Amino acid sequence: MTAGMLHRIRHGARTDKPGLLIAHGLYGSARNWGVIAKRLSDQREVVAVDMRNHGLSPWKETQSYPDMADDLAEVLQDLDGPFDVLGHSMGGKAAMVLALTWPELVNRLIVADIAPVAYSHTQIQYIDAMKAVDLERVEKRSDAAEQIKGVVGDPTLVSFFTQSLDIKEKKWRLNLDVLAEQMPEILGFPEVSGSFDKPALFLSGAESDYVKREYRNDIKALFPKAQFAKIPGAGHWLHAEKPRDFEAAIRAWLD
Repeated sequence: MTAGMLHRIRHGARTDKPGLLIAHGLYGSARNWGVIAKRLSDQREVVAVDMRNHGLSPWKETQSYPDMADDLAEVLQDLDGPFDVLGHSMGGKAAMVLALTWPELVNRLIVADIAPVAYSHTQIQYIDAMKAVDLERVEKRSDAAEQIKGVVGDPTLVSFFTQSLDIKEKKWRLNLDVLAEQMPEILGFPEVSGSFDKPALFLSGAESDYVKREYRNDIKALFPKAQFAKIPGAGHWLHAEKPRDFEAAIRAWLD
């Protein structure tokens, strides 16, 4: 692994099945995916990465999808891909751009709760909540959780965000300034030509409004072999809300 490459956590060993690369969403990390990655690694190698400006990966000035796709391509070249690729939300958009621009590195694609369209769902309020945490008063994760739960509300999300806190160093492992500045890029989707003609699963939360029926034409134009599935009772953070159901759906489709 060369300097400047995305930080990764590897689970399991190489088997005769293709490896699986996992790209998390905004404010996430490879660690968020630990339980699901470990469980899926019983039959294949699973590699979860920290995206740029997240976790232990390098901090960069941009958060554009072509840049994130190139980051993922660099990891897959280092792993002697192709791999199957799973991306959630921001990571799902990066995975789509990767599949469209580096199709030789992607075997099959799984996109969790996102479509190749621009959104108005800003997530800037969470940056404000994290910036408002008085880190000097944080001795353990629950201290930070206590400070942000008023803004974030959902306990699943509170624990999800506080996983990106480095308690010892008293800092966020998120480049909050760049993520705030690049929010229009993160909410958008770049112009990409061509299509990815290998299997693609668009898995969404039944309670989420991120993958509307009217987006299916946009999806099919870029991913003609797209299939669609929903996880009942789950919203946008479907893997955190319903981890067992999510894992079962991924496993069934991969096998």
